[in-house]
Amino acid sequence: MVKVFRGRAQATPSEQRSATFTGTVWADPIMPATENVMVGNVFFSPGARTHWHTHDVGQVLNVLAGRGFVCREGEEPQEIRAGDVVWISANERHWHGAAQDSYMIHMAISIGKTNWAEQVADADYVQQGD
Repeated sequence: MVKVFRGRAQATPSEQRSATFTGTVWADPIMPATENVMVGNVFFSPGARTHWHTHDVGQVLNVLAGRGFVCREGEEPQEIRAGDVVWISANERHWHGAAQDSYMIHMAISIGKTNWAEQVADADYVQQGD
């Protein structure tokens, strides 16, 4: 099967995310859930980030603009910038988001179910993200 998705539909508004994110985050789905894969562009305002989460199969992040961090549980955050591509393995507990002083836009390709957990505490984020 081959499916062609024609980019973001003009009449489709961006979605503000809040239940599983901290800070102001907007998302534009660019491919609806298809065979357990979702693709979307996500805009993080400075300091905004995901909650802790995992993906049943994995996730790819393609950083399109700005600067941020990705952090696997138990490790130090890694800086990510425009042009970077990140692979997160299946069931790796992690978070990602913008730096305190920069927005970040990434394309997220999520494979399998996303399993959301608690938010990343402000104090932990500032300490880790500095």
